[in-house]
Amino acid sequence: MSQEFDVVCLGGGVAGEAIAVGLKDSGLTLAVVERELVGGECPYWGCVPSKTLLRSAETLSEANRARLLAASRVEWTVDFPKVSKRVLWMARNLDDSRPAAAMEATGAKLFRGDGKLTDPRTVVVGSEQLIARRAVVIANGSTAAIPPIPGLNTVEFWTNRQAAIPRELPASLAILGGGAVGVELGQAFARLGSKVTVVEAGPTFLGLEEPEAGAALRPHLEADGMMLMVGDPCISVEQPMMGPSHERSAVVVHLKSGAVVRADRLLVATGRRPNAEAWRAAGLAQTERGWLKVDPATLEAQEGVFGAGDVTGLGGFTHLAYYHAQVIARRLRGMDARADHTAVPRVTFTDPEVASVGLSEFAARSKGIDVIVTSSDPAQSARGYIHDFHRGVLKLVGDRERGTLIGATLVTPRAGEIIGELVLAIKQRVPLKTLAEVIHPFPAFNRVLGESFEQLAAQVKEQRVSPNGAAPTLIPVAT
Repeated sequence: MSQEFDVVCLGGGVAGEAIAVGLKDSGLTLAVVERELVGGECPYWGCVPSKTLLRSAETLSEANRARLLAASRVEWTVDFPKVSKRVLWMARNLDDSRPAAAMEATGAKLFRGDGKLTDPRTVVVGSEQLIARRAVVIANGSTAAIPPIPGLNTVEFWTNRQAAIPRELPASLAILGGGAVGVELGQAFARLGSKVTVVEAGPTFLGLEEPEAGAALRPHLEADGMMLMVGDPCISVEQPMMGPSHERSAVVVHLKSGAVVRADRLLVATGRRPNAEAWRAAGLAQTERGWLKVDPATLEAQEGVFGAGDVTGLGGFTHLAYYHAQVIARRLRGMDARADHTAVPRVTFTDPEVASVGLSEFAARSKGIDVIVTSSDPAQSARGYIHDFHRGVLKLVGDRERGTLIGATLVTPRAGEIIGELVLAIKQRVPLKTLAEVIHPFPAFNRVLGESFEQLAAQVKEQRVSPNGAAPTLIPVAT
C-alpha cells in the first residue's frame, strides 16, 4: 500500500517527537516511522536510566561522607533489586504507550516497524510505502559500536542497553572504553559494590575533553575503587575454562601490555555508529566515519532530505537532537532557521560532574586563533571547602583578538548547571570585559567564574585610535 504525506520522519526518538510538536497546526501532514520505542535511546536505555542509576549510587557515597561531616556511625546495605526496580520505572518500564499517544495527539501518524529509505522521497515499512511530498527527515540515531576484537563475539557482553537498566549487580565489571558512558556507568557500579576496571586504548580517558578534565576526575574515580588502565588496548577476549571457585570469571580480557583483566561481566562502551542500514540504499553522502553528511547550518543532506540528531555525527546529545528538530520544523514551515553549533554543551554526570562547551585549547590553536587561557580549582573556593570537595578544575579559553570566550571546561559539583552561563556567553559572543563584571552569588560554586573572567579579560587586546586619526592599533590591556 502507498500513502502520501508532506513529511516522513524516519525515527521516533527525541528528534522525531520534536518534529511532530514543531509541525503541529502547520497544515503539513507527518508520518513518523519507529522500529523500537517512541522516545528513542535516551529515556529507555540511555540518559534517564543511567543517571537514575548514578543517583542511587551517589546517595550511598553521601552516606559514607556523612561519617566525616555529620555522623559517628552510618550503616546501610545495598538493596540492588530496589535500585533496579527504580531504574526500570524511570525508563517507563520500557512502555512507550504514553509518548506514542502524545505524538499522535499532535496530528502525526505513527508507523511501527523497520523503515527503509529506498529513495530520497520513499520510506518502506512492512507492507506500507510512504511517499514524502515535501521532505524526508532522517532521525534514526545510532547504536553501540562493537570493535573487531578477537574473541569478543564468543562472549556475552553488555552494551549501554544492558548496563543502564541492569537486572543484576556483578561482583566484578570490566569496561572497554573510557569515554562518558564508560566512566559514568563504571562509577555507578563501583559505588554499588562492583569491582570495576576501565580499559581505555587511547592515551587519556574522556579523550574528547581537555586533558585537565581527566586528570582532575581520575582521583575521584580511584577513590571509589575503580581501576583505570589507560593507553593499554585490549587485544583479545575469551571465556575461560571453569577453574577453582576463587578464579572463576565469565570473561578474560587480554591487554597489549600482557596484563589480564578477569571479570564477571564485560561492558563494551567504545563509541557509537550510525544506523545507516536504514538509509544507505538511497545513495546519500556519508562522512568518513559513516555518519549522514549534512550541511551544519540547514541540516540538509540534499534538497528535501534532512538529518537530525546522532545520525549526523554533529554530536550524540539528546538536547542537540531536540534542537536540530526545532530548526528543521521551522524550515519546513517556511522560516529561514539555521543551526548554530558553536555552543553545544556536554556533561558527563560523574561525581564530580564534567561539563564543557565550545573549543578546547588545542582545537582553538589549530584554527589559528590567538588563544588566551586561565585555569583554577573550584575546590579552593569557599563553597569547595563547605562541600568538602577536593581536586577540580575550571579552564576557560578565550580569543584575545575578539575579546570573547570560546571554550570552557569544568570538573566540579553542579558543573552541568554552571555551564549554562558559559553556553550563553559563547553563543552571544559576550565581551570578556562584560563577563568580568557579572555578580555571582556567594558562596555558590559558580562564583569561581568571576576571578577567571577577570584574568582572561586582562589578557585581551584593545583597539585604540591614535590622536592623528590613523588606523587603530591593537595593544595589550594593562593588567
